[in-house]
Amino acid sequence: MATNSLTEGSRPTGRLTRRAPHPGPGGDKRRTSPGLTLTAAMLGLALITLDASVVNVALPAIGDSLGGGMSGLQWVVDAYTLAFAALMLSTGALSDRIGATRAYAIGITVFTLASVACGLAPSLPVLIGARGVQGVAAAVVLPASLSLVRQAYSDAAGRARAVAMWAAGGSVAVALGPVTGGALTTAWDWSGIFFINVPLGAVALVLLLRAPRSERRPAPLDVPGQLLAVLTLTALTFAVIEGGTTGLAALVVAVAAGAVFLRTEARQAHPVVPLALFRDRTVTITVAAGAACSVAFYGLIFVFSLFFQEVQGRSALWAGLMFLPMTGLIAVTNIFAGKLAARVGPRIPMLAGQSLAVLGLLALLFADAGTPALGLAFLMVPLALGCALTIPPLTAAMMDAVPADRAGLAAGVLNSARQVAGGLGIAAFGGLVAGDFVSGMRISLLIAAALLAASGVATLGLRRGR
Repeated sequence: MATNSLTEGSRPTGRLTRRAPHPGPGGDKRRTSPGLTLTAAMLGLALITLDASVVNVALPAIGDSLGGGMSGLQWVVDAYTLAFAALMLSTGALSDRIGATRAYAIGITVFTLASVACGLAPSLPVLIGARGVQGVAAAVVLPASLSLVRQAYSDAAGRARAVAMWAAGGSVAVALGPVTGGALTTAWDWSGIFFINVPLGAVALVLLLRAPRSERRPAPLDVPGQLLAVLTLTALTFAVIEGGTTGLAALVVAVAAGAVFLRTEARQAHPVVPLALFRDRTVTITVAAGAACSVAFYGLIFVFSLFFQEVQGRSALWAGLMFLPMTGLIAVTNIFAGKLAARVGPRIPMLAGQSLAVLGLLALLFADAGTPALGLAFLMVPLALGCALTIPPLTAAMMDAVPADRAGLAAGVLNSARQVAGGLGIAAFGGLVAGDFVSGMRISLLIAAALLAASGVATLGLRRGR
């Protein structure tokens, strides 16, 4: 669920069609393999998706080793999420400008080296900085990996099926993230969740050797808009996490930078966030619904990763296993939701999904230190199913609402909004549980439920049917 591919409207059916080897720019005559290219792209997506969730279960161990308190642990998660989300607005254009193959190689290399730096970090500030570099690299890898898949298959049906397989790799990584984090932390220590990226990154680079070299294409970059977006989101996240006088000052910076950002984007010929998109009611509703789902989903994983270990005294491995029932059903539910939306339109599955998620959050309000862990594991399932039922239909609705030549920009805006919302949710919920954990957890659940209920009401404004 961390990532949803947004491509042309072809259904993911048909046979994979091999693209005949051909010389690339500059006389590249290497024999290429679409299957190996797809595998390399899937591995890269799995790596960056895994790192968005694998760290949550290891947070108590990181805190015990490096200190830093709750705010420091929030930054370990949000440094990655923030860099990933903010830069994803521009990295698609960057991938076009330098070529997807080169962008992917640079992104995987930097991501792997940053993972080593994370694993060797002697202090929390160093770890947070390395996590930020990981996020920058992940923002480069995501669009480049999708471009590699698209260029490896020449016909629409084969390409759609390959993209579906690529997206499935991200869903599997979401499901395995907490379990992998718990297993590595228990069997090794928290550094293992980063060192495991080294061999996987190396394999991805080796497989990339069989990918056709991508052509460079002119693509406009909105540098002022991108810098202002980073400043706005960083200041806003800082304000939520740190609070107090410093947080208030950061909030003032965020508001000022946000105002300049909106003014700048309104005047740009090629803005990173086309404000005109939001004149369409469908776009506004789907972005809001996607953001609400991310706040609830990522916020719950963050809070309950700590709850299982800090409040209930479970091991990291046990905490990771507790998420398996909820994450393991996401991929299957995504497929069902996509088929349902194709038959009845996005409105019904979105409403059903958000309602189910709200009920799941309200049921979790009764959790406390004495609640059986297995019972909690299954109480988290409705939230996951509800979000998984909501995301594919809202994605399809947004893609149908924008012109074909804006699909890539719209995809970047939607995914960035979801990642930013998830990061802000973690920032807010971390502050709430820093005192009385159970009380703060219940307030967090109520906030998430209220956001989903509000987005559900807004979803009523979508047109009926297809």
